[in-house]
Amino acid sequence: MNNKITIIEGPTPEFQTLSDPSFNDGSLNWVNGILEGPYLYDTAFTNLRTFDALKLLDRCQAAWADKQTMYLEYKDRIGLKQEDPIIAARAVKVEEGDMLLLWVRQEISDTEEENEDFDENDNFDENDDLPF
Repeated sequence: MNNKITIIEGPTPEFQTLSDPSFNDGSLNWVNGILEGPYLYDTAFTNLRTFDALKLLDRCQAAWADKQTMYLEYKDRIGLKQEDPIIAARAVKVEEGDMLLLWVRQEISDTEEENEDFDENDNFDENDDLPF
């Protein structure tokens, strides 16, 4: 069974986690209910331009009907292959062509939390003591 959607060309997909302020309107709260479990995961949203979004959606539905996990496979910013399980999908037609809207499960990483703690506007003097 072909249970992967692979991004061959283009940049790394931009993921928006549901904890982002842009999703505070409550319209996507249903997605959090899908992933309750013993492990910490975050739900992220992305959209992809495709040639045939309905065909990809059919592949997702066929995998889920067979109790298989469907994955989004892509290369991250440094070129390493990543796979995220797809938990929901929707096909949409727009003026530019077909789009596939995906909600994926991503592990919460420590590096993202560390980057959020660092503020680019912090000014360090050369004589200041650095914490490391």
